Amino acid sequence: MQTTTLSYSNLHNHGELFANVFRARKQSFIIQKNWDLPQTDDMEFDQYDTPMSRWVAIHELGRVYAGVRLTPSTARCGMYTYMIKDAQSGLLGGSIPTDLLDAEAPVDPGTWEASRLFVDHDTPQSKRRHVHRHLVTEMTASARALGATRLVALVAATWPRWLLPTGLDAQAMGRVMWIDDGYFQCVSINLATKMH
Repeated sequence: MQTTTLSYSNLHNHGELFANVFRARKQSFIIQKNWDLPQTDDMEFDQYDTPMSRWVAIHELGRVYAGVRLTPSTARCGMYTYMIKDAQSGLLGGSIPTDLLDAEAPVDPGTWEASRLFVDHDTPQSKRRHVHRHLVTEMTASARALGATRLVALVAATWPRWLLPTGLDAQAMGRVMWIDDGYFQCVSINLATKMH
């Protein structure tokens, strides 16, 4: 199993991997979860897939098992910044509640957002824990390499079950809320406390 962090500046070195991440996102979010998201050429994307972001992929022999997008909290592209902040500001049309955080969404160079986190639904149970571990390890290593000391994420409310066993210092940043097909919650992951 391989871990790769993609950017617009290195995607040409990885063949179809970048497109395969977006194909896997379509499978996870549009087909499996039935979310109403933009898509084209069998790929899911949104306004946050800009050159400012990075994409972590866990893959093997062309198959993407898991992925996550990393976006700096200082990002700005037109009227958009990053998903959690834009949701709080009401820019997402209410698809995510505006009261998702207990405080103002952070904007600082050391804070990055982790979004579009997925594990392919066809990943065998025997591999799933291994895939999760690789995803969290690569996500945190990539974020640290980008200068992040904290990640913020809107994830399934079951996050303590799969995130805390990795040894990361993660805490809730807001209430548990129902969005589309499940319960979600914003979390803050302190990357400064456990350096690998």
